[in-house]
Amino acid sequence: MKISYNWLKNYLDIDMDAEAVGEILTDLGLEVEGIEKIQSVKGGLKGVIAGKVLTCVKHPNADKLSLTTVDLGDGKPVPIVCGAPNVAEGQIVPVATIGTILYDDKGKEFKIKKGKIRGEESHGMICAEDELGLGDSHDGIMVLEEDVKPGTPLAEVFEVEEDEVFEIGLTPNRTDAMSHFGVARDLWAGLKQRGLNPSLIEPPVLHFNVDNHLYNISVEVEDRKLAPRYTGVSITNLKVKESPLWLQNRLRSIGLKPINNVVDITNFVMHELGQPLHAFDANAIKGQKIVVKTLPAGTAFVTLDGVKRELHEEDIMICDAEDNPLCIAGVYGGLDSGVTEKTTDMFLESAYFDPIAIRKTSKRHGLHTDASFRFERGVDVNTVDMALKRAASLIVELAGGKISSNIQEFYPVKLENHQVLLHYKNVNKLIGEIIPKDVIKSILTSLDIKIISETPHSLGLKIPTYRTDVYREADVVEELLRIYGYNNIEFPGQIRFSIVSEDDYKEKFKRKISSFLTSRGFYEIMTNSLTKEEYISEEEMPSTVKLLNPLSTDLSVLRKTMVNSVLESVAFNINRKNNDLMFFEWGKTYSKKGDEYKEKEHLIVLTTGHFYKESWLEGKKKADFYYLKGVLQDMLQASNVDSTGHKSFSNDFIQGGLEIPDMGYYGKVDPEVCARFGIKQEVYYACLDMQAWMKMSKKKTVKFNELPKYPEVRRDLALLVDKGITYDELYQKAFETEKKLLKKISLFDVYEGKKIPKAKKSYALSFILQDKNKTLNDKQIDKVMKRIFEAYAKSFGAELRQ
Repeated sequence: MKISYNWLKNYLDIDMDAEAVGEILTDLGLEVEGIEKIQSVKGGLKGVIAGKVLTCVKHPNADKLSLTTVDLGDGKPVPIVCGAPNVAEGQIVPVATIGTILYDDKGKEFKIKKGKIRGEESHGMICAEDELGLGDSHDGIMVLEEDVKPGTPLAEVFEVEEDEVFEIGLTPNRTDAMSHFGVARDLWAGLKQRGLNPSLIEPPVLHFNVDNHLYNISVEVEDRKLAPRYTGVSITNLKVKESPLWLQNRLRSIGLKPINNVVDITNFVMHELGQPLHAFDANAIKGQKIVVKTLPAGTAFVTLDGVKRELHEEDIMICDAEDNPLCIAGVYGGLDSGVTEKTTDMFLESAYFDPIAIRKTSKRHGLHTDASFRFERGVDVNTVDMALKRAASLIVELAGGKISSNIQEFYPVKLENHQVLLHYKNVNKLIGEIIPKDVIKSILTSLDIKIISETPHSLGLKIPTYRTDVYREADVVEELLRIYGYNNIEFPGQIRFSIVSEDDYKEKFKRKISSFLTSRGFYEIMTNSLTKEEYISEEEMPSTVKLLNPLSTDLSVLRKTMVNSVLESVAFNINRKNNDLMFFEWGKTYSKKGDEYKEKEHLIVLTTGHFYKESWLEGKKKADFYYLKGVLQDMLQASNVDSTGHKSFSNDFIQGGLEIPDMGYYGKVDPEVCARFGIKQEVYYACLDMQAWMKMSKKKTVKFNELPKYPEVRRDLALLVDKGITYDELYQKAFETEKKLLKKISLFDVYEGKKIPKAKKSYALSFILQDKNKTLNDKQIDKVMKRIFEAYAKSFGAELRQ
């Protein structure tokens, strides 16, 4: 969702850096995924100025071209060749001067250069509105008002505005923030918690005033469950025309194309307040009556995009008195009922429709609009009339109309604010930190949550209807924490965790294998169990689990194999220059046979690229079949599974791999499979059935010895030996010499250099001696050490270093 910072400032009196505002919004749960600097006209019309056409004659070498001289305000007329049929002497026109960068309809830039056209010099370009990004017309050049002085930058004439736009990753539960004012309201609460107190300015509706009662259009709703609230008002004698620049700039900043003043106002109010509206041409409403109802299945209806659609019996429709469908409620308008340039009288609709019904209709017809996006998530039923008044007032102001009826309203059962009892002890328990009571009350007030009762231990609260996600005490606590700031909660001095039962062998098994793989440099990933139907072959389709109401075509079935999901992650990383990958994942696959559904859990291990990065000590080491095999053998050995006896194996994914009997398979992923994902490097992959693996795994019996009663003794030797003698030779010789009392040997120093003969080196060794039956005395210790040294002297010519 795009939020314009300039637009946001209409409701908040702030002057902060956009980056700082983005950080606060993210802390509040409205994650800012990016901030884009934009201009209301791409390029900002830099280098484009107003010029006056002084002369205009036909080009001597081209019938469709004209030679003009243009005054650019500096007293030096310039020659410009123009191909527009409407160019004429005396006009004030936009001129792109030499060096100016313009953009074509695909956003590709091109630079204006000095040149010759059919032998005549041209020092610029007289522009049409589409060439400047000011409209779609290319019938001829744009002619400016006569009072614009030559040399005036066009950016001043068209009020080019620079803005910064937040891209917010809105979660489905935050319906209250589906608008600029909703975001401003949330930001205001966050700023107050940070010690700032800017003014929060609500969109004005005080200018709404009924002018007469000459055009009443009545409202009837047949099923109040489908449309709990429906309002509308008639506006007459209006003039549909181009919107003022400020309104066009607001819409362009969030990627919307201006259409006309009425449609632009409905879009503006929707993105301002989060309430979709719809404007009907009043002449299309037969019998001056609006009926909200459903129509028989198969009823034909042509939508605004010119597509003929067959309605479903559950689609909510806006009809007239003769049952002619005018609009698919909350989703898309009809081709013949919308406002056009010929419209003089209109009916403006603002309503609350059942979210589930709107979502089903939107999915059913494949129509995903800004209106359906909001309706299917649930708009605020109590903003319906405010949005209607706001839009009607703007239409009167910008289109010159008259409000010619009272607000027609259907709202039989008023939705009351939900109430929640909040206990202070539960706030502290869930957050893990004691928040002062006055801070709690201040945050609740800033969130428009009214305190209706209070005791020393609790608060009775009334939740505003626009917070459709706040119904429980825990929801209120989440709101408190969100505004208080997750970063303001101190980390505890101790780690708390749930103890897994000793009998939970599955979890212990997974942790053990995961620890093994991470110690070898693998990273655990998590991929989606939902995948694309195109990954499933026709033969596999009958046994594939399909979703009845998929979120998208990319998430329409449950996966039958994890290969595709993991390869998507590999492709994602490789496309971002992360070519050396070592992944593993615990996940499930799904299938069905008749009415029986099955799921299996697997471990996937994958490697591609290099498993050892280049360093000063050693070069890169590329992962291959044998590397993956070695990892699997070590892993199976660690889980007490025999890793021998693998058989040759191949399937649709693995090329020339091996099968681990009753457990799974591994090998090289078929290059053709990799190519489907744009992967050009070799990928090695293993898949193991977790349940079968666990059955084959043997639980080790751990043996313990009694702690020795008698102390161990350490003695050190500093030896001079030939350079060719290794520590391993000394290690083995010592244990050959003393098998009973010698428990451990360690090398703690190696020295070559000053005061050491060139052919020699010094080893400093520590020896640990212990007798489990008695305490060793010096005589016994010296005897053992003497015997070890003599063995060293005899076998290696060792000497004691002095």
